[in-house]
Amino acid sequence: MASLFTRIIDGELPGRFVHSDEQAVAFLTIAPLRPGHTLVVPRLEVDHWLDLDPDLAAHLMVVAQRIGRAQQVAFSPVRVGLMIAGLEVPHTHLHVVPIGSEADLDFARADHGATPEALDAAAERLRDALTQGA
Repeated sequence: MASLFTRIIDGELPGRFVHSDEQAVAFLTIAPLRPGHTLVVPRLEVDHWLDLDPDLAAHLMVVAQRIGRAQQVAFSPVRVGLMIAGLEVPHTHLHVVPIGSEADLDFARADHGATPEALDAAAERLRDALTQGA
């Protein structure tokens, strides 16, 4: 059975994509820790990041850096955090989060009530920053 992320990648479920290439995609999470919280996901369904091919792992990091630079432009955070937790969906994904403090990386503080309008606005800001070459 395909993972939730594979279903998003395949268009079976909606996603707010900000990046797509042959190896990976990036889309906003529906329960952001902070506005602009983005998931970088390989197209290949690999459960644990330790099992990624080294070249694919490196590519995911390059994409995450690009997203992080755009988050700096779009949201002006103190830092951009990066996490790999992997417990909630059995498909490797990197959390790239604009943060003001380490407390912003606490999943207990995720906004499960983020409105579609707020998510769309954050995605648009991030896409604009990516288009500007951030």
